[in-house]
Amino acid sequence: MGSVGEEQPLIAEHLVAELASSLKTSTLLTPLSEGYTEKIKRWADSSEKHAGAILLANSTSDISTILHFSQTHSLDLAVRGGGHSTSGSSSSHGGLVIDLSPMRAVAINSAQKTATVQGGCLWSDVDSAAAVHGLATIGGTVNHTGVGGLTLGGGYGWLCGQHGLTIDNLLSVQMVLASGVVTRASRTENTDLFWAVRGAGQSFGVVTEFVFRLHEQRADVWAGQLLFTPTPETFAGIVAFANHLFETSCGREALIFGFVRPEPVGKLVILALPFFNGPEGEAREYFGPLLRLGPLIDGTAVMLYPAVNCMLNAASMHGGRKVTKGAAYARPLSVGVFEEVGERFEKFLERVPRAGKSLVVFEDYAAGRICEMGNEECAFANRGVYGNAIVMLEWAEKEDDAVCRGFARELARFLGGKFERDRVEGRVEREGVGEYPNSDGLGYGKDSGMAMFGANYPRLAELKRKYDPRNVFRKNHLGASIAAMGS
Repeated sequence: MGSVGEEQPLIAEHLVAELASSLKTSTLLTPLSEGYTEKIKRWADSSEKHAGAILLANSTSDISTILHFSQTHSLDLAVRGGGHSTSGSSSSHGGLVIDLSPMRAVAINSAQKTATVQGGCLWSDVDSAAAVHGLATIGGTVNHTGVGGLTLGGGYGWLCGQHGLTIDNLLSVQMVLASGVVTRASRTENTDLFWAVRGAGQSFGVVTEFVFRLHEQRADVWAGQLLFTPTPETFAGIVAFANHLFETSCGREALIFGFVRPEPVGKLVILALPFFNGPEGEAREYFGPLLRLGPLIDGTAVMLYPAVNCMLNAASMHGGRKVTKGAAYARPLSVGVFEEVGERFEKFLERVPRAGKSLVVFEDYAAGRICEMGNEECAFANRGVYGNAIVMLEWAEKEDDAVCRGFARELARFLGGKFERDRVEGRVEREGVGEYPNSDGLGYGKDSGMAMFGANYPRLAELKRKYDPRNVFRKNHLGASIAAMGS
């Protein structure tokens, strides 16, 4: 098979015919098939590639068949769940794509408080199915995100202050390994694989089924959008409140805050998205210091819990060229760092005005439940008493690719450098790696495995040799590192 992202000629017709004839229930699309153009689309236009063939998978047996076929004929392989990766890892130039979108069933067991979720589901599928029973689990803050990608990379969400990460609520998976074997992994079955799946799962196979623990969830919560004019008072007030939340939250409170330039306003503003998993009166009392800063727009209200995971949808629509890059920030966050991020972002938007749909946000969740597990207890290695920041840029023209991706790296380096200085000076508790795999959409290289998994990397490399010795699943941080080092 070719290297990560390698472009290949389209698959020969006789091979396509051979593959199609071997399938039991799934559909195979080629560039001449009706529906092909729609199926190569991705969340980011810049991640769209012309596959040689697309398997619309609806059975593990057909996934096994295509895995054998891709290796026999040395074809590039990609797996698509929600299609949100801005690295292009869910697409293939000329190779095969396993598209899980036909597999979107959700089964709720209200008595056992579990959800059995097929691999092609979006978080909206899970949110709506669980809400019927007054239940929820930790889903994405953008509900058209795929369940698989978010879960296998860790999974932060509005409820993680109360219930931990998405992977902390994962009970088991069913997956198809590179060998074509269909297996299950949990805390009692294939425990080493389950350790690896929780944080580096994309490297080990195609997960066709997840079983999640659910939690009782009240129907009505309080949340919404606040926009503020950037002033010394709002900078200081928002940072002070964010630090207060991080210190005092019992898990019911959360905040996402940062910078956007919404079209109706036409200038840079500070965005704040508060969330309170409780009554409106208590919410307004707790978030009072934020509300009293005098927002330009106050869209906070009582809403159904599933609507909370729609709040960022408008800023995360499909289409446009995109990149995401993450960084960590130590607590307490300083006003100076927050102001510097805003100033750098504003200068970038002046330089690339067609990138006006971009945003930079800081996530503020209580760390207690997240840090109940140690960084060595599963592959995910980003647990610590600190926060995550995300640079999410969107632009229109290919000619702006280099400057936009360069700015994403530059801003992440600024925040990462500050985080490292804070770490060295002892201001970071419960140290993790300070990198969230799901936020890094700038591609993969030989150093990315160690950067994302730290002390867990050697064990992951060993398990990779056990479960995927040919590195079939290499369009990810771990697989790309192993490929680059030739091990």
